[in-house]
Amino acid sequence: MPATVILGGHWGDEGKGKVIDLLAANCSYNVRYSGGANAGHTVVNEHGSFALHQVPSGVFHPGVVPMLAAGVVVDPQALLEEIATLRAQGVSLDRLHVSERAHLVMPYHKALDTAMEARRGERRLGTTGKGIGPAYSDKAARDGLRVGDMLDRKRFAELVRQSVEAANRQLVALYGAEPVDAEHVLDQSEEWARQLGPYICDVERELRYGLSRGQMVLLEGAQGALLDIDAGSYPYVTSSSTGVAGACASAGIPVQSVGPVVAALHAYMTRVGEGPFPTEQENGIGEHLRVVGKEFGTTTGRARRCGWFDAAASRYIVDLNGVTSLAITKLDILDGLDPLKLCVGYEIDGKIIDYVPARPELLFRAEPVYEELPGWQGRTTPARTWEELPDGARAYVRRIEELMGVPVSIISVGPARDETIILRDPLSM
Repeated sequence: MPATVILGGHWGDEGKGKVIDLLAANCSYNVRYSGGANAGHTVVNEHGSFALHQVPSGVFHPGVVPMLAAGVVVDPQALLEEIATLRAQGVSLDRLHVSERAHLVMPYHKALDTAMEARRGERRLGTTGKGIGPAYSDKAARDGLRVGDMLDRKRFAELVRQSVEAANRQLVALYGAEPVDAEHVLDQSEEWARQLGPYICDVERELRYGLSRGQMVLLEGAQGALLDIDAGSYPYVTSSSTGVAGACASAGIPVQSVGPVVAALHAYMTRVGEGPFPTEQENGIGEHLRVVGKEFGTTTGRARRCGWFDAAASRYIVDLNGVTSLAITKLDILDGLDPLKLCVGYEIDGKIIDYVPARPELLFRAEPVYEELPGWQGRTTPARTWEELPDGARAYVRRIEELMGVPVSIISVGPARDETIILRDPLSM
């Protein structure tokens, strides 16, 4: 049975956590394949409401093995705190697997992240300060520490000391920042190695073996695909490959192993941090979407920028990743808004285009080309079937489906598991 990829089709925060929690019930493995503790998924189910940062969203299903694959950068302190919090809420983490090939986010990465962002000044990227970029930089420079290094305690201590010394030279000489306390990091590292040791394994080998046995694998994206390091509006992107290609590389599986690809799309658009956002509404509409949609970061608490649905940007991600079906989330947040707008292209310097340009400076100048659709009265949250949705809501979803060129399989009309309309099985498409 091929692996299924669940990715966010916007700039993140599209409700992937709910979709994964919903679909993971029949899976053997749920694998987080990118990002680090800078991403957050909110899951609401019969067990309660949970904010997840590194642990995969399918962890609540007893038959699922949650995994962190090689492409993830693991913050050991944050992961241990998350494990403790989930256990206190009655969630078992006994089956958690962490790839020995995954890289570590260390305290000096966070210090460097903060110092680098401060130095950018007006060119700041809006990073979370979680050390993600510097950790991926070390990985690319072949200077990183990997999770598997913790299995050899003596060697790990030597590597940590060397890495702290190198990072401190940068912090002091390049950024005029305070150095990191090497002894404190060494003490922390020893405790991380002791506590995380039982979770560390060859995740990628186990996944390939599971796929060969016909077991179902659900690959979970972190940041949205519009933040992909290569495909996004560079440099206003994250530091990893957030799409399907990144999923295969991270999980160590061949591309032929991927089957269904489900893109979670907000019924509108949000973005956290800096970067172009053509349909952003810095007005009452944007405030309505932010307040009613509770658009505040799961990890950072930052208010999200909000705007109308961008079909041009969404179609770009659909085409790029071979998306087979869509999960439209937060449709209920549009209840009562009239009219509704869909961006179908951009006007840039007098020219109208229907694609996403590679250069962000063009997107900064882009004026959205809108279609208007009538809104609807009444609430969508009580609906559990397509027929129970208001006429305007059905027309809105159908128009998104037409613009994307692939069918909608799931419609979310609230945060809870049961506040969902299943139009077709996304795992069989």
